Amino acid sequence: MKGMRRKEKAITDIDEMKKIITQVEHITFALCKDNEPYLVTVSHGYDPEKNCIYFHCATEGKKIDILKENNVVWGQALIDKGYIQGSCDHLFATVQFRGTVTFVDNFDEKKEALLNMVRKLDNNPEEVAAKQLTEKAISRVAIGRIDINYLSGKEAKKAVISL
Repeated sequence: MKGMRRKEKAITDIDEMKKIITQVEHITFALCKDNEPYLVTVSHGYDPEKNCIYFHCATEGKKIDILKENNVVWGQALIDKGYIQGSCDHLFATVQFRGTVTFVDNFDEKKEALLNMVRKLDNNPEEVAAKQLTEKAISRVAIGRIDINYLSGKEAKKAVISL
C-alpha cells in the first residue's frame, strides 16, 4: 500500500483513530460489485475492543446483494472542522478503514449493537431502547459488522497557507 504523502498530517496513534470513529455520527463506506462502486452512509456503533463497526439495515436490498458477493469494504469517518475563510484551506480529521462485513445472527450481539447505536445518537437512549428494541424488532433487522483490518488517519490542524 502506498504511504501518505503529507506525513505531517498523519495520525499514527490507533487510540486517536478509534476516538474519531467513535465520535462521528455517520460513516461512509464503499462496496463494489462487477467493478462498479457503490457508496453507503450509515449511522453506526463502534466497539473499540473488538475493533468493529456495527450498522443496521433492511434484510434485503442493493447493499445486501453486493455484500453477499463481495464483503470487503473501504470506509471513512470524517470530522469536518471547517473551511478557513480567505486561506483556501480546510481543517479536518479523518480515518480511513478497510474491513470485511458479516451479518450478525446472534440475538444478544444484535441487541448490544443496536443499544450501542441508540446510546450514541439518542438523548433518552434507555427509554427509546425499552420501547423500540423489542425481541420482534431485533429479530427483523439486519445488523452488519465491519471487522476492521486496516486503519489510517489524517488531520489538518492548521492552515497551510497563511494570510
